[in-house]
Order: sequence, then structure tokens, then C-alpha cells
Amino acid sequence: MASVDGGIGIVEERDFLFGDKPGDKLRLDCGKEFGPVNIRYESYGRLNPARTNAVLILHALSGDAHVAGRHSESDRKAGWWDSMVGPGKAFDTDKYFIVCSNVLGGCSGSTGPRSTDPLTDRLYNMDFPVITIRDMVNAQHRLMEQLGIERWLSLAGGSMGGMQALQWAVSYPGSVKSVIAIATTSRLSPQSIAFNWVGREAIMGDPGWMGGEYGEKGPEKGLSIARMLGHITYLSDESMARKFGRNLQNLKDYAFDFSHNFQVESYLRHQGLSFVERFDANSYLFISRAMDYFDLSEDSGGDLAAAFAPATADFLVVSFSSDWLFPPEQSRHIVGALRKRGLDVSYCNINSIYGHDAFLLETGTIGKLVSDFLRNQFAEVEP
Repeated sequence: MASVDGGIGIVEERDFLFGDKPGDKLRLDCGKEFGPVNIRYESYGRLNPARTNAVLILHALSGDAHVAGRHSESDRKAGWWDSMVGPGKAFDTDKYFIVCSNVLGGCSGSTGPRSTDPLTDRLYNMDFPVITIRDMVNAQHRLMEQLGIERWLSLAGGSMGGMQALQWAVSYPGSVKSVIAIATTSRLSPQSIAFNWVGREAIMGDPGWMGGEYGEKGPEKGLSIARMLGHITYLSDESMARKFGRNLQNLKDYAFDFSHNFQVESYLRHQGLSFVERFDANSYLFISRAMDYFDLSEDSGGDLAAAFAPATADFLVVSFSSDWLFPPEQSRHIVGALRKRGLDVSYCNINSIYGHDAFLLETGTIGKLVSDFLRNQFAEVEP
């Protein structure tokens, strides 16, 4: 159903369950055979008869399958990349069949630590297996098979979504026509690992965490702090200066106490509180750890070009000038490795003040790049 404003309108969540039969479980990097696994996903547009127009969008750490549209008329917000997905938009649903799934380990419908273990009839919590980006991709590949798609026209994602896209290109090269990797990296830096560690420490140090066996309330303070810390890394000093400066929050002078005196403090507090309402603390632990472990060149002795040896896809790599979480040099490192393999790669570093969050905010500029790239890719396969 299309909405009056040209968007997608009301969309439905779908579930794909696998691994509930012997021999069908998911083999994880940690060595465990895991199942059953449910993958929550949404799809938009229609798969063409030749099955050549399918695009998989991959979400970041705090994202989910709800990339566009609304689940009901009363929803206040549309999906997290709604400005990019829909009729006539960059991911044009009049041309392409768009799929987005919640990752393994998530808390928005896919199997994660707060799912029920069928062997014990209890929540997995910290008995959930430690997962990797490759495990997430392997689960997505099962969904691909279920949907009857033999080859993605493109895989697109920002941040952790870009990590998944790169992993797809290496793990399933025959299933990937092209990759759109935005504001991402081929491996997490020590600084990024450090930020994730502090966030997890905040969660696990909250008395409400209870060793991961919390009830409905959970470690709200710890999760809120983890979100506030993470959110700072998504911004830039310039964007924060422009938006908040040193402006006080509803005060004419300092309060001379430790409440939120500054607008930026109030903003971060809001971000933390709203995150607690929609995200699970244990999922944050497992997904952030999966990001820590991501190193595409690990199996090739640190040689990223060698790691891309299986890849055959065309690539569009996009970075942002003020992104200090995954800075442009990390994208250029990816581009250099791809070119060493002789792969077709386009690269654009967008001048932006918005830091890492630019992949969600600079959709006007990104949209033009993505639209042109997809149009050229589709022209090569269009029957």
C-alpha cells in the first residue's frame, strides 16, 4: 500500500524459522550448532520474474528490519531509512525488491539472547552463543534461499551493515552482484573496541543486570549510559557545536549541581532513555562483541587484498569527512584492497559535519550515488 506522501505506507513483519530439524542447524564460528533460529524481516516492492532485482539492506548495531514504511497508521515514526526506500527513492520499490532482516542476536523479532531456549523453556540470556558478523550473514543466506533468490542485485549497509555487506562479498561471492558499503570498516579499531568495552561494562556493572538474568525492567541505567557513550561516537565536534554549543538547558545561569545544565547533556539523557525503551541490554552485549571480532583480513594474515580474493562483486564505497568512528582512511583502505584484486570499485568521500551519523542524515547526497549505482547494476542484468 502506497501512502499519500509517496512513501511505502503500511508494511508487515514476516518471520522465517529454520534449524528446528536435525541437520538443519546453523553452524556458528564459535563451533556450536545452533537452532531453531527465527529471522524477522520485511520486504518492499516485488521480485521480478527473472529474480534479478533483489536488494538486501543491512542494518547497524541499534537498527532492525523496519527500514521503511509504518506498521500502523498510528506509528509516529517511519522506518530508520525511510527517506531512502520507496517509490522513486534511491532504493526504488517500483524497480527493486527490497529486503531487510533483523540480525541474529537482535531483539526485534530475530532469535537473540532474550528468546526462549526450547531445551530449557527459559530465556537464553547469557547462555546464548557468542556470535560473529559471519554468523549473521550465514543466517541471512538461509533467508535468501527461502525467498528463492539466487543472486542479490546489491547488498547495502552503513556501519555494522557495511561490515555484513563486505562479509557477504567474501563468504558468498556467487550470490552478490554488487555491494554498497557506507561509513564502515574492514575491521574494528582498538579505539572502537575500547568504546564497546566501556559500554558493556556500564551494562554489566548495573545491579539491575543480575548476571544477564534480569526481568522486564533490566539494567536501564547501564544500557542508557552505553547508548549515550556510543551516541557521542556517532556525532562530530562540529555538529555538536552547531546544534548545542555551550547553551544551557532552561537555565539563565549554571545550577551549580550535577543535573543536566547543558543542552547537550539533556540531549544525551533523552537518547539514553529512549534507547532503553526499544532495545535489550543482552542483545547490546552480543551484537557489540560481534563487531569487536570482525576482521575481514584475519584469516589472510592481515592482508585485506588477499581476503577479498573470492569476491567478484562491483563496489560502491562511501565515507564521510567528519566520521571519526570509522574515518575515511578506513574506507580508502578497503578501496585500495579491492583495486589490488582488480575489482570494479567506485569511491566517494562526502564532505559532511554530521560524523558517523551522516549515513542516516545525508540521504540527499547518498541517494543520488546509490540511485545511479543501482541503475547501472540493474542495466547489466535486466532481461
